[in-house]
Amino acid sequence: MLTVLIRFPFLAAAEQERRLVRWAARLLQIVGVQVTVKGQAPVARVGGVLIVANHVSWLDIHIIHSLLPARFVAKAQVRDWPVIGWLADKAGGTLFLERARKADAKRVNSKMADHLRAGECLALFPEGTTTDGSELLPFYSSLFQPAVEVEAMVLPALIRYLDRDGRRCDEAAYYGEMSLFDSLRRIVREPAVYAEIEFLTPIASRGLHRRELAARAEQAIRGLLAADAPDSQLESTDRPPA
Repeated sequence: MLTVLIRFPFLAAAEQERRLVRWAARLLQIVGVQVTVKGQAPVARVGGVLIVANHVSWLDIHIIHSLLPARFVAKAQVRDWPVIGWLADKAGGTLFLERARKADAKRVNSKMADHLRAGECLALFPEGTTTDGSELLPFYSSLFQPAVEVEAMVLPALIRYLDRDGRRCDEAAYYGEMSLFDSLRRIVREPAVYAEIEFLTPIASRGLHRRELAARAEQAIRGLLAADAPDSQLESTDRPPA
């Protein structure tokens, strides 16, 4: 925190990104989370890419950050999280969205488009909230618009948390009325947490409407999650268009 407050603004962009990746990897190590990557992760600054993933835990952000310096789009409430929210703002360059203000989506979309044009990697969780990891909620499509505008690639990803027996690790999930402190306590008490992030086939956004783009990304992740638990019900439910 002291480094972010005093030195971070004066570091070159490449050094800021290197430190961000290192800090995320170290945080995961401290809380006992081991990360496995499947598929091809994007390379930072080789062309604008939008990562879209299912959302299970506050750990999701750090898992992606431990691989590359992606800029996240998050709900404004995250900024109020102790320590993590402050670091996401000052070090991670997170774009915070005020969901209660419809006009704020236009502001965030404009900033997202600028960052994608600059060749940055952005990441968001289109479900809009977390689950226990056993289901996938329908995707909101509004934040896919910047990818359509700049014809950026969209990269779906599935995040899983497993225990040492290979079963879904419920202790890693952060959802419902659980506090951040309670979630952290559950994670560090678990003997081992194995996080997997699986990157799927990229989706070209050129010529697609944002709703179609969101639907394709959702379908790709939903299909992979259904393959993990073929007897589960993962049917999408309708949401008002966004």
